[in-house]
Amino acid sequence: MYDVLIIGGGPAGLGAALPLGRQRRRVLVVDGGRPRNAPAETMHMFLSRDGLPPSELRRIAQQELEDYPTVQIRGTEVTSLSGERDDFTAVLAGGEQVRARRVLLATGQVDRLPDIEGFPALFGRGIYHCPFCHGYETRDQPLAVLGGDCSHAMLAVYLKDRFSADVVLCTLGGPAPEEQRERLARHGITVREEPVRRIERAGTAVRVHFDEGPALDRGACYHRPAHGQHSALAEKLGCALLDDGAVKIDEQQRTTVPGVFAAGDMARLEALPVALAFVITGAADGTRAAIWIDQELFLSGLEDGDRETAG
Repeated sequence: MYDVLIIGGGPAGLGAALPLGRQRRRVLVVDGGRPRNAPAETMHMFLSRDGLPPSELRRIAQQELEDYPTVQIRGTEVTSLSGERDDFTAVLAGGEQVRARRVLLATGQVDRLPDIEGFPALFGRGIYHCPFCHGYETRDQPLAVLGGDCSHAMLAVYLKDRFSADVVLCTLGGPAPEEQRERLARHGITVREEPVRRIERAGTAVRVHFDEGPALDRGACYHRPAHGQHSALAEKLGCALLDDGAVKIDEQQRTTVPGVFAAGDMARLEALPVALAFVITGAADGTRAAIWIDQELFLSGLEDGDRETAG
């Protein structure tokens, strides 16, 4: 019986394993090895690790956890999860069963990219999702935003304000949002409404080919992909989901299922508009979850009288 089963070995999962290991909790981290930020060459805004490859951060974190003998990391997947607080059972790929008193879900989300030739190969390596993560590196270059909804129109305006005097909005076919047309024009943002046929690397440029009209060379492109849960475990357990598919949590990272916590970009407070996908906030979520899990386990082990004294 483990104290905590952590499902997911990204920043949130490993961020939780460290404080739990330091508190001598018996922890099993199960990680399938398919992180959301795998396409990215570098990560940013992580104090002391700015510009580090995401894979290197995971390597360092795993190496640090080797100092804590109560923490185990297994490179496999959880195929099913059942039970209740103090007695959860997970089935791993291959059929092995493990039990745990608490569960932390840190399985993350998965991006759903447009069906455009060349897009997957350039995602994270010329086509970026976040100006906070990659805007500084693409500053003062001609940029394009790939997408035709309001969020992409506003992203184009933001990039024009922060990083580039030359921004083009490519709607991927169809008109730009009517309510954003005046704003786009006011900020001098060109709109290309032809369908995009192919995107490729051309020297240092990212070249966008359309069904009609000339190709467009840009220093980099931006796109906010649709996304969803990487794993269905939370939904199958009965955890409440918010309108955007994120797992609903409270201020202590608890889901609506007793004994089950969630951290990272798969979960958010209902009061927040979106789940943040930054590496550093994922690690912070995991740390926060670990502290509350540890305290919940501690209090659950006290006798009734001691629990009242502890408050």
